[in-house]
Amino acid sequence: MFTGIIEGVGIVRALKKKEEGAEIEIAADFPLETTNVGDSIAVNGCCLTVTSRLGKSFWADLSPETLAKTTLGEFQINAPVNLERALIVGGRLGGHIVQGHVDGVGKIIKINKLKDVSEVFIEVPEHLLRYVVDKGSVTVDGVSLTVNVVTERSFSVMIVPHTALKTTFLTHKEGDQVNLEMDIIGKYVERLTFLHSDEYAKSSEVTREFLKKHGF
Repeated sequence: MFTGIIEGVGIVRALKKKEEGAEIEIAADFPLETTNVGDSIAVNGCCLTVTSRLGKSFWADLSPETLAKTTLGEFQINAPVNLERALIVGGRLGGHIVQGHVDGVGKIIKINKLKDVSEVFIEVPEHLLRYVVDKGSVTVDGVSLTVNVVTERSFSVMIVPHTALKTTFLTHKEGDQVNLEMDIIGKYVERLTFLHSDEYAKSSEVTREFLKKHGF
């Protein structure tokens, strides 16, 4: 589990495509002495398992699912990435509960640069819009942010100077794609509500077609 509070910005050193999936090497900007093989690190919001490390660099495998559902497969060498190690029990939950399971990819459609902050508008896949709540939490490229405005097909977040300096948001521009993870609480509420709905009660059996219809 993660918090969405970025520890540092790493650099992609290598991305090797394999027959199935890929292998990525990332140089962190913080010490990795306490990081072991098997530990989890969120890279732009995607939970990856450390397969090996040397100095400040670590390697991780990317599954075909990760390549298909996130932006990781499109990384360029020397691209900056947001990094966060898994939450330690007893640590502060400064952001919100983040699983590191990317729900989909959004697109930055507008950046309004104000005096001290920037308002970033992100277009959301239609099936994820129902989880976007005004003043709720959302994870964008691993960063825990508060939803500022919700529109018909997008939402906006405010990027304060500290967030811009400590994450990759300084490099983002209109048209860039970003990993999105919606609030897990909203997803559980939707699921529990559905299980107690008349529609669920009327179904004689839960078929594959039934689950597909309702997004499962």
